[in-house]
Amino acid sequence: MVELKSPAEIDSMRVTGRFVAGVLAELKDKAQIGVNLLDLEAVVRARIRERGAVSCYWDYSPSFGRGPFRNTVCLSVNDAVLHGLPFDYTLRDGDVLSMDLAVGIDGWVADSAVTTIIGAADPEDARLIRATETALDAAIAVAEPGNTVGDLSAAIAEVARAHGYRVNTEYGGHGLGRTMHEDPNIPNAGRPGRGFRLRPGLTIAIEPWFARGTDRIVTDPDGWTLRSADGSRTAHSEHTIAITEAGPQILTRLD
Repeated sequence: MVELKSPAEIDSMRVTGRFVAGVLAELKDKAQIGVNLLDLEAVVRARIRERGAVSCYWDYSPSFGRGPFRNTVCLSVNDAVLHGLPFDYTLRDGDVLSMDLAVGIDGWVADSAVTTIIGAADPEDARLIRATETALDAAIAVAEPGNTVGDLSAAIAEVARAHGYRVNTEYGGHGLGRTMHEDPNIPNAGRPGRGFRLRPGLTIAIEPWFARGTDRIVTDPDGWTLRSADGSRTAHSEHTIAITEAGPQILTRLD
């Protein structure tokens, strides 16, 4: 069931979104050569504790994971793209790191992800990250009342095709608000004009992710981390947005 939020409830989600954006900005700054993933996990735990927030990941036990998830942030390196389980790994020059964070504050959730390159960037990795960011922007641009989920999905897929990337539809965006995952689902490929029609008060997370060489994924022995099946580099970008009469509002950014 889709729950539409009031303007006041959207403002509450914006508070959470700004917190999420701030933590991700801090992680991006701290993610340098020689930093351990577990150190980044410790930063997130500290910020959540200081704010009195609640991790959406801690103890999360969905059907697709080997639950419960016992970390507060997803950290995915190189060919890992989603649900990366933080582990004892020291970041190296040229690594690609995707960071995905979802928390709740006062009962309202926000979810966002960014991908960054550690040290010197491979131009093809930088191009991949820009493609996910461009796809996210393209989907947000059509997130207007009266348009459909299919319009968002098609916008993402069009950017992927223009860059020569294939699109996986097993994992994509989703509604959220009182919980991390609500209806509707937002696939990363679809047909314009199809699917759920967007209405003011709808809050969703849009999250394009691509791999350089494939649309197939495999699961690590840890039961969580998803990697490209061919070992190619990956990237992931995500924002929580609200559909309003005045157009889409991005809730997970600092400004």
